[in-house]
Amino acid sequence: MLTGARQTGKSTLAKALHPDWGVVSLDSPLERSVYQDYTPAQWIRQYPRLVLDEVQKAPELFDTMKACYDREPDMRMLLLGSSQVLLMKGVRESLAGRAVIRELFPFTLCESLGLGNRPSLLQGLLENPDRLSEHLSSLSPDATLRPEYADGLEAWKHLAQWGGMPPVHQPDWSDTDRGEWLHDYCLTYLQRDLGDLAQLQRLEPFVRAQKVAAHRTAQCVNYADMARGADISPVTMKQFLRYLELSYQVVLLPAWTRNPEKRLSKMPKLHFIDPGIRRAVIGKRGETDGKEFESLVFAEVFKCLKNARLPWEAGHLRTADGREVDLLLEHESGFIALECKQTRQVDGSDFRHLHDLEPILNKPVLGKFVVSMSPRISVDLSGACPVAALPAPLLFQPLASQ
Repeated sequence: MLTGARQTGKSTLAKALHPDWGVVSLDSPLERSVYQDYTPAQWIRQYPRLVLDEVQKAPELFDTMKACYDREPDMRMLLLGSSQVLLMKGVRESLAGRAVIRELFPFTLCESLGLGNRPSLLQGLLENPDRLSEHLSSLSPDATLRPEYADGLEAWKHLAQWGGMPPVHQPDWSDTDRGEWLHDYCLTYLQRDLGDLAQLQRLEPFVRAQKVAAHRTAQCVNYADMARGADISPVTMKQFLRYLELSYQVVLLPAWTRNPEKRLSKMPKLHFIDPGIRRAVIGKRGETDGKEFESLVFAEVFKCLKNARLPWEAGHLRTADGREVDLLLEHESGFIALECKQTRQVDGSDFRHLHDLEPILNKPVLGKFVVSMSPRISVDLSGACPVAALPAPLLFQPLASQ
């Protein structure tokens, strides 16, 4: 099963991987009604190798697909969906033990640079948490001296402005083309994806909720406050955010709360996965702000964890006295804490929320990083764990020496 937001390239990838397999799309209501009546025997006989597209439109077929596999284990199916299908209403069969599940996200910085799945600096750090000091000590202080920095900086700016959806990275497109495509994407999402998730009689309340959410990226979720801004009930606001989650538009980053002796916020933090789509929702152009920068850093970390299937859990930390850690990555051996600062000059005050985390957390702190737009790399290995200031464009791309 391959799922992900609409237009991330699922169908294109499926055709490239399996050009000789049969393809059935459930997008058309007429075709969908025909295939919904197919028996397992018909599927097995007619499509022993099958790409089944838009499966979120017919969740009742999962029972049939399970029966096909149970009757004919040699049958192979690639199921494509534009939502987190297994979490949708109407899906009674989870396909546990029968399906391998992968997710396809918008381009990472590496992919937008044409570097494919080469591991980024971040991936290298997360794959070897016991060697953080060794990796960081090898970095030169001035990122601008690295040959890949200029390309990474331009790619980062493009990603921040237009996002990572594959069409907006076509080299022959103008900014007008990109803006129009993103605008049309938002309309398509409302008309198609939302129809798969919820049969709403009126779209206007959801549109208002979507805009409220877009304005509050990188902020803690207060359902009552957001509901007032969208003129809906808190229960409806919570449901609408769930639709945005299921369709891969947002992530609700959970709060880390496992210290009963400390007063810690339990509110999740909202992040849009793709900055281009978010900016299209609110009609924004121009420079990014600090909240957008934080969400973009989170999205790159999130995609790295998912794509490389790394054994880290992401969260955030907020204490009752207002102390915050933007991103807290938890491994079985400890934590990495990240602060996101769009500044081009990092100083000691940018690390203030990373000090003295050890009494709050229940595992060792393996590393403390400030991720910024400063081209300077600063590494301090004198303490119990490495402390570093790292440029975002370098953190999310492979280094030439790798």
